[in-house]
Amino acid sequence: QVQLVESGGGLVQAGGSLRLSCTASGRTFSNYGMGWFRQAPGKEREFVAAINWIDDNTYYVDSVKGRFTISRDNAKNTVYLQMNSLKPEDTAVYYCAATRGSGYYNPYNYQYWGQGTQVTVSS
Repeated sequence: QVQLVESGGGLVQAGGSLRLSCTASGRTFSNYGMGWFRQAPGKEREFVAAINWIDDNTYYVDSVKGRFTISRDNAKNTVYLQMNSLKPEDTAVYYCAATRGSGYYNPYNYQYWGQGTQVTVSS
């Protein structure tokens, strides 16, 4: 079992930055690929970013490329999402997820999920 807890969300002005973190418990954290998803009111859950467990390759949805950076620190059992140049359309609940499978863009491939952290971007 893997337990995930997100933190770092909040209210920020457009153009500002936030750093989300996801702390995991579990003996094999380093063997999990990690992803970030978000869900805005009235919309489906959307893939944001992922980092694999084999070689730390990263993946991003087009709308956040160049603005968001995902990274991980296995020694701290922590995954980060650095969000810069935030836009109002980034407003959503952000979820951390873990998978030992493949296909990082699909939320159905993730076995473990955090409770989510709210990110609100105002103009």
